[in-house]
Amino acid sequence: MIARLFAGLLVASAAMAAPSAGAAEPYETRFQSIDGDPIPFSAFRGRPVLVVNTASRCGFTHQYDGLQAIWERYRDQGLVVLGVPSGDFNQELASEQEVKEFCEVNFGLDFPMTKIEKVRGPNAHPFYAWVADQAAQPRWNFYKYLVGADGRLIDSYSSITGPESPELTRQIEAALAEATVRGRWSVREDGAGATN
Repeated sequence: MIARLFAGLLVASAAMAAPSAGAAEPYETRFQSIDGDPIPFSAFRGRPVLVVNTASRCGFTHQYDGLQAIWERYRDQGLVVLGVPSGDFNQELASEQEVKEFCEVNFGLDFPMTKIEKVRGPNAHPFYAWVADQAAQPRWNFYKYLVGADGRLIDSYSSITGPESPELTRQIEAALAEATVRGRWSVREDGAGATN
């Protein structure tokens, strides 16, 4: 009986972690902003993107400070930070309006945020289905996925890796340098970014 139960749990666990067949490429996916506007991932073509599944009531919620700092430090060089609120781990607020207000009041966030999305399992957002094919689905909140300017997944980082960790900032800087060398992103004299 216990062996059957254990085998059933293994099968269920494998099904949850299994990548979906035919997951879309990242530039084929689109999100909806926390305000309801479309965010086609293709709008970020030529720019590195750090995508993070977030939650307002998590022990890692303090990482919003680090994500905002990364955004402020690197956005003029081309980095996009994209927060994806998710209730998959039962630690997100009930509505987009509550999430937006929580993030603005407590952390002063101004990087792009999406509406609340599924990031795991068969109903995962298409971007996260692609991530599951490339690496692994998030196992908790504040998993970070760095997508290069060419649309490939550079690396993924667990919740334990902070946004300002040397490991992650080195990868961000390398991705920005690669995008600049390839001519995909340049910084104008006034410091504002412009795609080539």
